[in-house]
Parts: sequence; C-alpha cells; structure tokens
Amino acid sequence: MGEDVRLRAVVELAQGMAAAHAPRESWRAAALGACRALNGSFAALSVWERDLGRLRVLVNAGERAEGEEEFPERESYPVNQFPEIAEFLHERWAGGGEPHAWVETVEGPAGGRSAGYCHERVTALRRRGRGCCVVAPIVLHGRAWGELYVARPVGAPVFDRADADFATVLAAVVAAGIAQTERLEEARRLAFTDALTGLANRRAVDLRLDEAVERHRVDGVVVSLVVCDVNGLKRVNDTRGHAVGDRLLERFGSVLSLCGAMLPGALAARLGGDEFCLLSVGPAADEVVRVAEELCVRAGELELGDGVACGVASTGDPIGAVRSARRLFRLADAAQYRAKAARAAKPVVAGRGGGVGGEDPVVRLADSVSGEREVGERRRFRGR
Repeated sequence: MGEDVRLRAVVELAQGMAAAHAPRESWRAAALGACRALNGSFAALSVWERDLGRLRVLVNAGERAEGEEEFPERESYPVNQFPEIAEFLHERWAGGGEPHAWVETVEGPAGGRSAGYCHERVTALRRRGRGCCVVAPIVLHGRAWGELYVARPVGAPVFDRADADFATVLAAVVAAGIAQTERLEEARRLAFTDALTGLANRRAVDLRLDEAVERHRVDGVVVSLVVCDVNGLKRVNDTRGHAVGDRLLERFGSVLSLCGAMLPGALAARLGGDEFCLLSVGPAADEVVRVAEELCVRAGELELGDGVACGVASTGDPIGAVRSARRLFRLADAAQYRAKAARAAKPVVAGRGGGVGGEDPVVRLADSVSGEREVGERRRFRGR
C-alpha cells in the first residue's frame, strides 16, 4: 500500500471518529477505518477493564463470524488468556519502550516469539476462519487502554512488519479519537447532571419531556410527571447549616432514584433548590401514583426535613389534551402546590380531585388565565 493511500486512510479514520455523536459511533468508525486502512476483513475494538481483569469487546466490524454481534453486551475475555496486553504492553512499555503492534497467524505467533504465547488468540483465529491478525495496543492518558484488532481471512496475504508498524500509527489515531469522545461525553454529562445529587438536571428534563410529549401526541404513549418539593429545607439550613441541608437534598435524591427505578426508564431529576421530579414514559398513571405514594412514605422517614410535597400529572388521567411539555409541567406543579398548601402526606394527582361541578381544582388552577389574581397566594408556575 502506497504512502499516499495510507495517509488518506489515516485522515479518513480520524474524520470518521470526529464526526461521531456518541461513543458507539466513534468505536464503530475506529474499527471500520482501521479495517479499511489495513485491507482487513474484520476489526474489533476492546477495552482493558483492569478492575475486572478482562478485555471487553466494544465493537465488531466488517465480516463477523457466527455469534459475533456488532455491539456485544457480554463478549469479554480474561486478560490471562491474552497475556501480551498486560505483560508485553504494560511491562515493556512501562520500562521505557514504545507500544508496538504484533502479528498472529493460524500457525502461531509471528515474529519469532515462542509458540503458545498467544495460544488463545491463535485458537480464536482458527475457530472463526481467519488466517491472521494484527493487534495494536491503544494507550490513553499514559496507560494501556485496550487494543485494536484487525484480521484477514484464510488465504489472504499475511500481515507483515510494515502492516504492524502502520497499525501502531492507526492505534495512536484511535486513541486521540477516543480521548476526544471521552471529553465530549464528560461535557454532555456535566451539562445534563445536577452536581450535588448526581441526578439529571432541569435541562435534561426539558429535552426528555419535549420528546415524550411528542410521542404521546403521535402514538398516545402515557407520559407522567411527578413534581416534588422537599419540606423543611430552609429550617434545616437556618438551624443546622447548609452542609446539612445539602445532605438532606442528597438523601432525598437517593430516595427519588430508588423509587424511580420502580418505573422502567423513568428519569429522576433535581430541578433546582428543593424541587425534584420524576418523568415516566409508558407506565400507566396508576403505577406512577403508587410510586409517588411510596416516595412520600420514604421521604417522611428521612431523619432530616419534614417529608415531601408531591404532585402528579399524567396523560392517563382526565386532565384534558396535553399538547406541550409546558402544560404537563404546570399541571404537576399545581398539584404539588396544593399538596404543600394542605400539608398532604400523600401525592395530589391532577384530574382526580373532583370539585364543584365536577371540575378538577388542580386542572382549573393550572389552566387559569388570570394568574395569581385567582388564587392570591399561589406562586407563578413554571413556563408562564
């Protein structure tokens, strides 16, 4: 392969990883780019999970053998089966050398290394109908991160030393791409995570709720929102200090997360201050109300604070048409307001309160066009 062709392959690999919007896309671009660059038929990217002592496959690309999934959930191998990742890479590189790729064939390790050193890898080549492979260590932040693996079928030309050297270059490009992906993922995580509790933040809720309401509008999926206000936070802050108040918020966040796990796919979030929410998409309204009731019970058992005021609004209840996230938020907020005003030990649920003439007071409050003048002491709801 000419130098110009290889240079173009490196550029295309880097561009493919840079264009990825998620880690899986980046892994796939790395594997496919390396596979094309080395004229391989198959490529895989694996990460070394030191704490678990294993190489976990992130992606399989190209001509996959039977049983190989593109993004496997459970494909991993004990590192002791592939000692070169821990011994050859870690010890020799740590001793002052540079990480280099190596070649394996169905006949055994290439390059004069002792037979059986990579017995498991050779066995895997035979089992999957591949004739040879080149393995390039990936080093990230000064540590062995994993490996890039590219194979050719039986009968194809065997990788040579020049191919191994080129694979080393490709692995360095992949490492740079992975580092960039990790930085972007960390930025996204921070942008959508509450720093104190580790829950989702208001920005994450807004995005997810907009998507959920659109699904409800198109497909009729049930969307439910539980809005919570932690009672007694100001008293705790004033009498015991803000560090203790933060501990109350953290503990309630843990309770919210635990209860949210009872609803498949629910999003637990801190909206800000003492306000939290659960967003559920799919489960019936009654299931969400039961979880909200459990949340109230557990919050009341916390040693700090005075429990929680909880309001629920669900498209599965008679609350009228929900065409926007703003309306569902206002309904849940109004229900939470009434729960707080009444010091209710259980959640108040929009659409289930009856009222004069059969009109639900929560729905009337949320949909009021006269603002605070209709209910003199009520606060301004979000989105108004």
